[in-house]
Amino acid sequence: MLVIAAAGAYAANAFGRFQESRTAASAARVAAGAAVLQQASVLFRNTAPGQGYGTIGVVPLSDPAGERSLAAAACDRVYGTLQNIVCLRTNRGLVTNFEAAVLGSDWQPARSWALPGIPSRTRISPDGSLVATTVFVSGHAYGNGNFSTETSITAVQGGTIAGNLEDFALLVNGTRITAADRNIWGVTFAPGQSDTFYATAASSGRIWLVKGSIAARTLTAIYDGVECPSISPDGTRIAYKKNTGSAVAVHWRVAYLDLASGKETVLSEPRSVDDQIEWLDDRTLLYGLTRDGAAGDSDIWRITTDPASRSSVYIEHAWSPSVVR
Repeated sequence: MLVIAAAGAYAANAFGRFQESRTAASAARVAAGAAVLQQASVLFRNTAPGQGYGTIGVVPLSDPAGERSLAAAACDRVYGTLQNIVCLRTNRGLVTNFEAAVLGSDWQPARSWALPGIPSRTRISPDGSLVATTVFVSGHAYGNGNFSTETSITAVQGGTIAGNLEDFALLVNGTRITAADRNIWGVTFAPGQSDTFYATAASSGRIWLVKGSIAARTLTAIYDGVECPSISPDGTRIAYKKNTGSAVAVHWRVAYLDLASGKETVLSEPRSVDDQIEWLDDRTLLYGLTRDGAAGDSDIWRITTDPASRSSVYIEHAWSPSVVR
């Protein structure tokens, strides 16, 4: 009951910010007509104040700062391919609940299912057949360590493929970790490999990047300290947030790991980035940052994999980027 009450309170506060934003003047240029999903575009959650706040936005890769098209669907998190879009959302009412919905390229719902907590992360496999979802079943932020997640992999067409990843065997240095505090979040699917994915696993204060196998139902630790991994389009590197602070006062730097060499590179972004990073291409990363003093608003930033690179705004008033290739 405490978890439900906490989720309800969080959703109520978010709904208040949502209502306030609807009365404000729009801060982004919106194209006339319905949104069209096409190759070489970026999907995101529109956070511009005004009509359309919280709905799915689309801009072309060739003009990310230009006019955005808006779909009618409102989401807390969004991710998509040319064929399907997954939308994690909060349904506010007398009883607040949460759901995942798969939308077609025409934005019409294909199927949906209930989620057990507050939406946090989502990804679709490159072939469009699998959806990964992470939700908070206790707490609503990664920063204080007082949270519990549930992460599942589901078939787009229906049916459970992997179910709750906490049911997988978690292997660290050949030893199976069976502690009750196991926590899994932030799936990313390996390109060209239907069975392989990566995620974050944690237990007893330790955090690992794990390589998952759906067929074997295993999660094998391969590197320490990786949170919310995201694999590059060429499958050679994992981008992630790396805590350079402490367990109490976290500060997440943007970093990436070369899978072949095991070399870690921490980038120059000085701010704390609490997001699952998206790859714009094989050398450019995208991530969301909340706007200072603007409740419920954020921007998508970009930075290259060059350690000397400086970040810049990529899309204003936006969150949860997804590159449609």
